[in-house]
Amino acid sequence: MADAAKVEACVDRVCALGCTFVGQLIEELRAGRSHPIYAELDSEERQSLLRELASIMAVYQG
Repeated sequence: MADAAKVEACVDRVCALGCTFVGQLIEELRAGRSHPIYAELDSEERQSLLRELASIMAVYQG
């Protein structure tokens, strides 16, 4: 089961780095590549992170 607090903390760290970085990280997650910023997340948590980031970016992209 995904640790929601851990995922939310990662969302906060990622979003603090700006929209361009968030977009790049979404592509990394979709491609299944690893990245140090979410290295502590397991597979299920990474999928939760991807859903959260994609949802956030959808607001900005209209």
